[in-house]
Amino acid sequence: MSSFSNKILMITGGTGSFGNTVLKNFLSSDIGEIRIFSRDEKKQDDMRHELQVKHPEYAHKVKFYIGDVRNAQSIKDAMWGVDYVFHAAALKQVPSCEFFPMEAVRTNIIGTDNMLHAAIETGVKRVVCLSTDKAAYPINAMGISKAMMEHVIYANARVAAERGNTVICCTRYGNVMCSRGSVIPLFIDQIKAGNPITITDPNMTRFLMNLDEAVELVRFAFEHANPGDLFIQKADASTIGDLAKAVQSLFGDTGTNIIGTRHGEKLYETLMTREERLRSEDMGQYYRVAADSRDLNYDKFVVNGQVQTMADEAYTSHNTNRLDVEGTVKKILTTDYVRNALKNDD
Repeated sequence: MSSFSNKILMITGGTGSFGNTVLKNFLSSDIGEIRIFSRDEKKQDDMRHELQVKHPEYAHKVKFYIGDVRNAQSIKDAMWGVDYVFHAAALKQVPSCEFFPMEAVRTNIIGTDNMLHAAIETGVKRVVCLSTDKAAYPINAMGISKAMMEHVIYANARVAAERGNTVICCTRYGNVMCSRGSVIPLFIDQIKAGNPITITDPNMTRFLMNLDEAVELVRFAFEHANPGDLFIQKADASTIGDLAKAVQSLFGDTGTNIIGTRHGEKLYETLMTREERLRSEDMGQYYRVAADSRDLNYDKFVVNGQVQTMADEAYTSHNTNRLDVEGTVKKILTTDYVRNALKNDD
């Protein structure tokens, strides 16, 4: 029997790429019920019909709840009886958050706070929240909102731990290949239309994870978390230029068009800051960053001091294992999206 045996799992933002992958991994298990919480009734209806067609024997396990994390009452109403929560609801597109930063605040920060208060009040046992590499040393509105989201998570985790009823933790990961709105599906669509693919800066580096790895990171965090822990998966990276070449080697070379850096983009991403590395634990495939245990009694830090405040370097897409074009091809072939796209070309 697993930890999820006969339990109720709720996924916020559950109609997205992450939620669909969770269903793929959990549906045939001994889990009792999966609640999909989101604001898009069309995506919920599509997911419901797909389950009825492809998995009729398991479709009864999935329940759908219309609501929005911005609406505290809607999420609290959906959370009664829930044992565990995977919190994936977020605004994730960097350019849109740059132009509408308050929308990122309302969803990523206030929405997360609403969700965590609901979880604590309704007696949820464990909550795993999903964050992003853009929250480390953030330079754009999306990253800043996710960084603030993480601080909201740690503050609520401290309160929940004092009450002793809900364990709250966080995961942070890099670009999830072929998730909704990501660059690989865009490249493939451009090639199939016979157009050159658009590259911002070929020297940019990005971490590469597939959706199954994202779910495994969340499961690992679920199993090993202490209150307020942050979990990070060690991940490979490639340059955007090599990623483009890898996609073209599979789908055809239609040329490239370098369009320049978009609003709020970085040259490289950081998964773990120098400050976080100082209190991190290497757990093999993952890092655990323990919660900052300092309290509000600042005098002892002023009097006694703290000699070391950061490690020598952050963990970034520039200094992790760098894949060449061949390695990047192998990596993107681990995604269902790319494999299915190749089958459809045959």
